[in-house]
Amino acid sequence: MDSSSWHLELPYDLWVTLPVSGARASPRYKHAAAVFDQKLYIVGGSRNGRFLSDVQVFDLRSLAWSNLRLETELDADKTEDSGLLEVLPPMSDHCMVKWGTKLLILGGHYKKSSDSMIVRFIDLETNLCGVMETSGKAPVARGGHSVTLVGSRLIIFGGEDRSRKLLNDVHFLDLETMTWDAVEVTQTPPAPRYDHSAALHANRYLIVFGGCSHSIFFNDLHVLDLQTNEWSQPEIKGDLVTGRAGHAGITIDENWYIVGGGDNNNGCQETIVLNMTKLAWSILTSVKGRNPLASEGLSVCSAIIEGEHHLVAFGGYNGKYNNEVFVMRLKPRDIPRPKIFQSPAAAAAAASVTAAYALAKSEKLDIPKTLSSKFAGIGNDLSEKDVRTDIDAIKEDKRVLELSLAEVRTENSRFREKIDEVNSTHSELSKELSSVQGQLVAERSRCFKLEAQIAELQKMLESLQTIENEVQILRRQKSAFEQEMERATSVQTQGSGGVWRWIAGGQ
Repeated sequence: MDSSSWHLELPYDLWVTLPVSGARASPRYKHAAAVFDQKLYIVGGSRNGRFLSDVQVFDLRSLAWSNLRLETELDADKTEDSGLLEVLPPMSDHCMVKWGTKLLILGGHYKKSSDSMIVRFIDLETNLCGVMETSGKAPVARGGHSVTLVGSRLIIFGGEDRSRKLLNDVHFLDLETMTWDAVEVTQTPPAPRYDHSAALHANRYLIVFGGCSHSIFFNDLHVLDLQTNEWSQPEIKGDLVTGRAGHAGITIDENWYIVGGGDNNNGCQETIVLNMTKLAWSILTSVKGRNPLASEGLSVCSAIIEGEHHLVAFGGYNGKYNNEVFVMRLKPRDIPRPKIFQSPAAAAAAASVTAAYALAKSEKLDIPKTLSSKFAGIGNDLSEKDVRTDIDAIKEDKRVLELSLAEVRTENSRFREKIDEVNSTHSELSKELSSVQGQLVAERSRCFKLEAQIAELQKMLESLQTIENEVQILRRQKSAFEQEMERATSVQTQGSGGVWRWIAGGQ
């Protein structure tokens, strides 16, 4: 493959491994990736339980890797011979977004983690790296969360904190003022999760897909309306999608491309696409066997090369750590109009308002006058009787519509009751789940205490064995002493009898 025109040789909608010249970036997963100026930036990650702090750059023009040295300015009184020092700590499970000429890194797991989320930056023009000062109440530090750019705001959802507590909270970070703000949401949110993916649709809806708890891998899809801060779970069409976590996603126009992921046993081999307008899943392509694309913790980005969209994937873990670069040339697709999501209650209310407005308009119509005006241009071909017949038919249609509207309102009322009942049941189940989780935590704590007590008892048993051995020795010594005493007493008794016999014989 010619490195200068490799993109022209690619088939549409199929993954192709790119040839790499020179040294490669080290294998890893749970890193962060972004494309800027035809270059793929890979930051941090994890390998063999060790967090990484390097920044690797893959040039999509020359198909070559290079290492980016990050530096930060130091105060003049701290150094004289150098004003720069590398500062990016080893990290994993973090998120990264492109903002102007900077890469913003949010959260992640560190060896020395803080209580709240840290925002770091990499300036791609100067290679300077540092920590950005923020105000407001920052969210708790976490990894495995999602970060989505909406205009000049970042939306943070979910993740897992350093004590392994799962989260489903929502926070905004205003990039103009660098101010944090917690979001109060309504309706039923997604279950707490991490290693999920999130995307923005129509600049209004945050869509969350998949992820996992400590025991469940999700395949559900939830929508947060950023204007009303209301969660909903719309009905999804298309192909059946299996539960997964550790996958990667990227949006291009109305399509959300999901690559990889798995359930700790099997990797997801298919690349799936969600048409966010139609809310329909479809399988774009699949790989076979233990392909690196069927990995957890990989990354996927989009790049425009010669006016065409391409997907670029890197890394992941599927039994081994990967460092290959894959690319897919996307076939051009039509762009449909964005879909407006509504909760069931909002949709029912909108339908009722529309029907009521149409009915009110029909009641205000002057039917004879309207018909007279309508037929004025065609003469007096219709008799008054025919006009009256038409009026009666229209009135009958109106009556039928009124009955239909009443039925729709009744059905909407039943739907509202069912929704309230389902929400109540879900709330009770959530409380019960929280209670069970609390009991599990208490049982775990009790198990830890019992294990500690068992260890102490084992030590006591070992010491008792030692004491028992000493007692056996003392018993043997006592027995020997008693036998010695008996022998001494016997000898003394025999000696005393001989004297008395001698005295008796002398007499």
